[in-house]
Amino acid sequence: MSSNARNLEQELQARLGHAVFGVEQVVHGLCLALVAGGHVLLEGVPGLGKTLLARTLAAHKGGKFKRIQCTSDLMPADITGVHVFNSDNRSFEFIPGPLFADVVLVDEINRTGPKTQSALLEAMEEGTVTIDRETYPLPDNHFVVASQNPHEFEGTYPLPESQLDRFLLRLDMDYPSRDMEQRVLKSYDHSAGQRRTTPQVESPIDSGLVDAARGEADGVHVSDSVYDYVSALATASRNHPHVSLGLSTRGALAVMRCARVEAVLRAAEFVTPDDIKIVTKSVVTHRLILSPDASLEGVVGDDVVDAILAQVPVPRD
Repeated sequence: MSSNARNLEQELQARLGHAVFGVEQVVHGLCLALVAGGHVLLEGVPGLGKTLLARTLAAHKGGKFKRIQCTSDLMPADITGVHVFNSDNRSFEFIPGPLFADVVLVDEINRTGPKTQSALLEAMEEGTVTIDRETYPLPDNHFVVASQNPHEFEGTYPLPESQLDRFLLRLDMDYPSRDMEQRVLKSYDHSAGQRRTTPQVESPIDSGLVDAARGEADGVHVSDSVYDYVSALATASRNHPHVSLGLSTRGALAVMRCARVEAVLRAAEFVTPDDIKIVTKSVVTHRLILSPDASLEGVVGDDVVDAILAQVPVPRD
């Protein structure tokens, strides 16, 4: 049985796979986020193709792409925009910042200070930006992909809990396999390959396909036992001995939104506990704030999520 959601993922896998190799799971996560209407935190060391992936997604999505390179001196107005006085008509005009794009890559988000990080909160949650007491709408289907290097700590500002909670998913972009790395070398080891930063797209993906996939996800049936299962997972995260701050209600809703999309991607008409399990790690891990004891014992977020999934009984009906 085919579905619009499955057709969308096949399109994304084929199109993005021509530019960035061996990232099928990351593209799957991007598809989840696009259909669920959320934003993505992409973790990985520099040089793995995060910028190219976001730029290629924007080109095939058919929207404007902007890249924000975060630094310690980046100010909120640098990303949101400013009012500039026009001497000809003697009035202030709004000059929008790079945040006013369809796909925005916020590169190395943890290299900018909390004040600038907080400027993203309204944009990511409400799709608007307020400047000088005036509110401006962002483009429909505004999509933020933020990247950070998980192994670099000097000169960085850890994202606050409220910021992390705005990211629907955290996706890990790891080193490619040996075969895939050889394919990258063969494809980009020449001057033309180095300059190929803007993909040539004959026609973008039909925006109606995304809308149809969202309609399918909204129509998927969810039983009371599945809702109870997600609630039990959230409660277990709040009571876990290695967790200082557990899953919020927004986080539990994010699990449900992604599980709905996961269900339609396999052309199902209802959400199962397996759909919940598949998306939980990507949705939950970055939202958990671990206790100091967990750090001392070498426990990481993935370990806690695995323990919670093993602890909470799975509904059988």
